[in-house]
Amino acid sequence: MYKGIAGSEGIGIGNIVIIEEHQIHIETKTVTDTEEEIKRLQSAIEKFVIATNEMAGKMEETVGKKDADILRGHIQMLQDPMIEEQISALIVAEKVTAEMAVDQVLEQTAEMFSQIPDELLQQRATDFRDIKTRMIKLLQGIEDVDISHVPEDTVLVARDLTPSMTAGINPDNIVGILTETGGKTSHSAILARAMEIPAVLSVPGICSIVKNGDKVVLDGASGETMINPDETVIKQFEEKLSIYQKEKELLAEYAGKPTVTKDGIKVELVCNIGKPEEAKKATECDGEGIGLFRTEFLFMDRDSIPTEEEQFEAYKTVAEEMKGKPVIIRTLDIGGDKAIPYLGLKEEENPFLGFRAIRFCLQREDIYKVQLRALIRASAYGKIKIMVPLVTCVEELRRVKEMAADIMKELEHERISFNKNLEIGVMMETSAACMIADVLAKEAAFFSIGTNDLTGYTMAVDRGNAKVAYLYSTYQPAVLRSIKRIIECGKKEGIMVGMCGEAAADPKLIPLLLAFGLDEFSVSATSVLKTRKIISDCDVSECQKLADKVMKCTTEEEILNLL
Repeated sequence: MYKGIAGSEGIGIGNIVIIEEHQIHIETKTVTDTEEEIKRLQSAIEKFVIATNEMAGKMEETVGKKDADILRGHIQMLQDPMIEEQISALIVAEKVTAEMAVDQVLEQTAEMFSQIPDELLQQRATDFRDIKTRMIKLLQGIEDVDISHVPEDTVLVARDLTPSMTAGINPDNIVGILTETGGKTSHSAILARAMEIPAVLSVPGICSIVKNGDKVVLDGASGETMINPDETVIKQFEEKLSIYQKEKELLAEYAGKPTVTKDGIKVELVCNIGKPEEAKKATECDGEGIGLFRTEFLFMDRDSIPTEEEQFEAYKTVAEEMKGKPVIIRTLDIGGDKAIPYLGLKEEENPFLGFRAIRFCLQREDIYKVQLRALIRASAYGKIKIMVPLVTCVEELRRVKEMAADIMKELEHERISFNKNLEIGVMMETSAACMIADVLAKEAAFFSIGTNDLTGYTMAVDRGNAKVAYLYSTYQPAVLRSIKRIIECGKKEGIMVGMCGEAAADPKLIPLLLAFGLDEFSVSATSVLKTRKIISDCDVSECQKLADKVMKCTTEEEILNLL
């Protein structure tokens, strides 16, 4: 039995096909004709754009536009003027080959992103390394790996399944994915979930453990896999697969139904999104609104700040797609840990405790006012709510509200429509916000608990640091007490309290959250029906008995055993 990260749920039973990448060797040599090298570079970029657009087109047919846009994003990343200029400048200054310049610049960029303690942004490192590999292959005339013709019942094994590799996947032939790297938010996981292919990621040394043709079983929910199991184990997994398929069919019964507990308590079940086009997926998956729209992605992969009109159209698109359902939009959560060169942010020793999110926005009102103005204008087209990230003192919330009030006066003067009752709330993700939750609840229109950062800040843990990662757990008594306090303070003041972290879809935590009185669960679109089923199976009075026991526990182990 080998253990990895549960990347995409489901049961896979099949035969291994290893995706072997060509070894790339870059010769170190001095070039005399730098103009010729730059021509080679430009030619490779042109070929890259054509090939990537073709791959994205195929992916759009098999998986959908949202996932195809991951590949289209690679074109924007490569054609970023700063990246192109750096590569060309290195060729001229150091008289190196185009391959060497591409390798150095894109690897440095990838390394920079890999150091950011944010899983979503760490995926940029995978993107840049994928782009780098493909560009060097184009320069050296090496053909890309083609996995479009693998036989039926294939379990793909790779060091990492990059977006360019997945473009050719035929979901009908592939029953599972095993990789040596990647996490729950990696492209491997996102694409596997989109194609509903079971995946176990970050299995140490799996590429050298297996060989082509080996029989394999894997469980994408537990993160377990077995190589060449005996008939008894295969039968067990076949039974698991049958049960999983029946459960999936049963989930369809929850589509179109309200999210109500067994004893009649209704809660909101909404979705987290990062881009405007993802709102459609939320609707298709029966989400009851948007609980978190991460706006920083509008600012990334470009060389200038998005204009008011660009932002307005993005927010308006989501509001209109949701047709009057609530849409909580988080204002710019950016800082020293998220690389956006044109903002001129300096590198910080500890960016998670530094100049970021609302701290940055309140010192750069020229940027923040544009965003707030676009958001307030878009509020005329739906039930938009504004959420302020990384709040640690009440003055921050008050200043945002003052700015919003000033903008509303401007818009009234200009006779531009907006929602005069627009709600402004707080993303509760710091220990400070938790401790003054009673104060914030008197001034915020709503709370949304960001469990990922709340866990990190409460436990004083850098989740990117393997030596202390064992402490990064929402089941820690300190974290659960923080969540309970935030909900209690919100309920006391009669405001809505939601949760937009990973914990909102955790089957073990949902009963506790219901007992604490959580009003809104914001999850990934694909988790909606499963979360609705779990909630509908819960009796809140029974959940409260469980919660009473849990809150008396003194260790994470005791809590997990109870749950």
